Amino acid sequence: MSTLLDRIDAVKQAALAELRAARELPALDRAKGAFLGAEGQFTTLMKELGTLAKELRPLAGKAVNAAKQELEAQLAVRREELELSAALPKEPTDFTLPGRPRRLGKQHPLTQVTADIVKAFRKLGFAVADGPEIEDEYHCFDALNTPADHPARDSQDTFFLDVPSRPLLRTHTSSVQIRVMEKTPPPIRIIVPGRVFRRDNADATHNPTFHQIEGLYVDKGVTVGDLKGTVEAVFQDLLGNDVKLRFRPHYFSYTEPSLEIDFTNALVKKLGKDWLEIAGCGMVHPGVFEKVGYDPEVWSGWAFGFGIERIAMLRYGITDIRLFYENDTRFLRQF
Repeated sequence: MSTLLDRIDAVKQAALAELRAARELPALDRAKGAFLGAEGQFTTLMKELGTLAKELRPLAGKAVNAAKQELEAQLAVRREELELSAALPKEPTDFTLPGRPRRLGKQHPLTQVTADIVKAFRKLGFAVADGPEIEDEYHCFDALNTPADHPARDSQDTFFLDVPSRPLLRTHTSSVQIRVMEKTPPPIRIIVPGRVFRRDNADATHNPTFHQIEGLYVDKGVTVGDLKGTVEAVFQDLLGNDVKLRFRPHYFSYTEPSLEIDFTNALVKKLGKDWLEIAGCGMVHPGVFEKVGYDPEVWSGWAFGFGIERIAMLRYGITDIRLFYENDTRFLRQF
């Protein structure tokens, strides 16, 4: 018995020495096969256990297994060392040498403009809210006082998903306003930037997907004067102090009164126009407040929204909205 145990220890020491001596992964694999493989020395020792007396076999078997476990642990350590060594440069590397010139990435122009818009609103105390792009008809239309026969709810205008519950791709970020008011008691002062979807690609200024940002302010005693002051401050921040605005009566189902906003400045003059429509707005309709559980006799508020692409096109003199989505690096490098 002592002779077999001595042989087990001797084979283990020889195996450990060969594993440590291996300088490459192929040599390590050969050592593994020689000692731990199907025809290896430890397999031979295991076969010899049958020649021992029955009461001695467990002790010898335990010694063989312990030796194999020690070898497998050492094998894993040595393999990790050799793999790391193989990954290192073969020649000395001077890490103080100047690096290869790189072109760093830039933010997409729409991302830049969105960040500037959010910054302008944050100066006025607005928080940013977000919501799902796949919406239900209640939050996108019903809660916003949009009747079932309204053209916006037709499949020619809105992308409906072909499943029984009839969800849709939101047509505006106003649905997030409803979700916020359902969960948050007034006062509220939020903006909602995000992607929206409409079946509209009639010309170079329209795209089936685009980005909007909407603002909502609800408190006691909010007036149209608050709305006009906020709009003027934001657009002057974004497009320059020479911006002038005008407000025209309009109709939106979720605001009353409703207004369209036109603006003019040097950029508009360069386009050969006197005024350009830029946003829609109005005082939140009492019916919308009732849907979310606000008392319209206590609370008042305004909402307005505009397209982020429209701001970017005016700022950069771009006449085709599709350029924002073609990912042409020649176009994107300009920003």
